Amino acid sequence: MNRQSSGRRRLLLAVASGLASALVVAGAASAHARVSPPVSLANTLQLYSLAVPTEKAAPATTTKIVMTVPSGFSIDSFAPAPGWHQVIQTTGTGNNAVIQKVTWTGGKVPSGEDSLFQFLAQPAKAGTYTFQVEQTYSDGSIVNWADPETGQDPAPTIEVKSSLGGGGSSLLAIVALVVGAVAILLAGVALFSGGGGKRQLA
Repeated sequence: MNRQSSGRRRLLLAVASGLASALVVAGAASAHARVSPPVSLANTLQLYSLAVPTEKAAPATTTKIVMTVPSGFSIDSFAPAPGWHQVIQTTGTGNNAVIQKVTWTGGKVPSGEDSLFQFLAQPAKAGTYTFQVEQTYSDGSIVNWADPETGQDPAPTIEVKSSLGGGGSSLLAIVALVVGAVAILLAGVALFSGGGGKRQLA
């Protein structure tokens, strides 16, 4: 991917982050680490967000987030995350590289606010995908978001469907609209970038 295409892709990713933020706000009542949207399509490149709440009282802040990526969930690229330094752990090389873990450091997210990260990704097949997230506070304490759904610190999960048709539920209708909006955005990415390049990592 040349520098001009990369810049256009990053610009569109930055615009796309507004959509991800809207998704987070729509479900902001949950005081847990979460990946949005909670329902998405298999074999489709889509925009996702990871939101991790700072629950400890001031002056503690969230300073580090580590996300372990589930098997079959292929991350293509990341939107900028101002204030954070990103390190990516992969297996394989070149176009065959697979992102297994992402570490963000340097943030100072205060109590009552979320650490928020956006990325384009493609789930390989339908099913439940579980993300393990480790959150470190400025006082050195660590929260592992890796429990079952009923646990104290549940791991973020998403449901991936082979299609979104026929359900008739309001949730699926909303998700279908969101996926449609992202599809339009990605069409613009493909148009401006000429379709080149597998991923541009921040």
